[in-house]
Amino acid sequence: MPKLNENYLNLKESYLFSEIANRVNKYKKENPDKNVISLGIGDVTLPLGSEVIDALHEGVNDLSKAETFMGYGPEHGYMFLREAIVDYYKRNGVDITAEEVFISDGAKSDTGNITDMFGPGNVILIPDPTYPVYVDSNMMNGREITYMDASEKNDFLAMPDKNVHADIIYICSPNNPTGAVYNHAQLKEWVDYALENDAIILFDSAYEAFISDPDLPRSIFAIEGAKKCAIEFCSLSKTAGFTGARCGYTIVPEDLKFTSSTGKEMSLNAMWNRRQSTKFNGASYIVQKGAAKAFTKEGMAQCQENIAYYKENARLIAECLKEKNIRFYGGINSPYIWFECPNNMESWDFFDYLLNNAQIVGTPGAGFGKNGTHYFRLTSFGNRENTIEAIERLNKLL
Repeated sequence: MPKLNENYLNLKESYLFSEIANRVNKYKKENPDKNVISLGIGDVTLPLGSEVIDALHEGVNDLSKAETFMGYGPEHGYMFLREAIVDYYKRNGVDITAEEVFISDGAKSDTGNITDMFGPGNVILIPDPTYPVYVDSNMMNGREITYMDASEKNDFLAMPDKNVHADIIYICSPNNPTGAVYNHAQLKEWVDYALENDAIILFDSAYEAFISDPDLPRSIFAIEGAKKCAIEFCSLSKTAGFTGARCGYTIVPEDLKFTSSTGKEMSLNAMWNRRQSTKFNGASYIVQKGAAKAFTKEGMAQCQENIAYYKENARLIAECLKEKNIRFYGGINSPYIWFECPNNMESWDFFDYLLNNAQIVGTPGAGFGKNGTHYFRLTSFGNRENTIEAIERLNKLL
């Protein structure tokens, strides 16, 4: 019989959002007359901008004619998109090269697949609470995980402990689920820690476009020394509304090199290129055409209009919580609002309470780690009408 990967036995029975879906579906089946509003999963609701749509149509048209037809593309991604991302970073004050940019079908895939490059003996440092994919993808490989506390004591921004050694460090800023954002000085501490420990930072910047404060870094590469110790993941899902179109990218600096146990120098840029060439055939040409347009000044202006809409939703939710004197985080430079469950309720109990009494779906903080046991996440990605209705229900219930 085949020898199975028994590390899967160590995973929770179901993925967090699958459990939420099961509970919601059961409630809807039992209460078909109830109007359930979801502020749970972070899925966008506004349509793609016209600049992107026009470019997607161009891509379709290209495939309809022999002279412009495109077959297999480069696993690395088309140069027109990689250069558009380089220009976007440059406008935000960060220098990268096209050779360091790898296009994919989303940041979730890349944050899970990046583990292919690392051996089983690494010590993984992950904040608690955290995005579940970081934990599950490492547990699937049987790796040792060390958790660092992110809590109200540090405004849910875990900082390095020099007494703890790590080989691989996961950081998400703006953070999912808490909405907290690291400043330059805090990220510099992490970069210095990584350099001192000869470690790698895996930096998830999927929500960077929500940062409006010019003093907050939108990329780890805005920090001196980061190109020697960090890989950055980003996605168009929240930046440009590509949750259905699927496109993201990973930046692996050419300076990122380590010495193997045999004394041979290994380039992570070359390794990731090799991994992608072996296991990935590249994102669709059509989608990459649309993505490239999103990174132009005109395309990004339309993206920012949608982001402003979601940020106003977040502000409205935050105002409701302020009026109820409920402590919360995020909602300013982030689409997520992370708040303390009323009356010290545990988050799954509050999930059921909210669903049954106000027909609102959120995300229990316990699904992100033990430090989320008494916290709850709402997203601002709903439409305005549903968001306002949900706020009215919250005002009556809390």
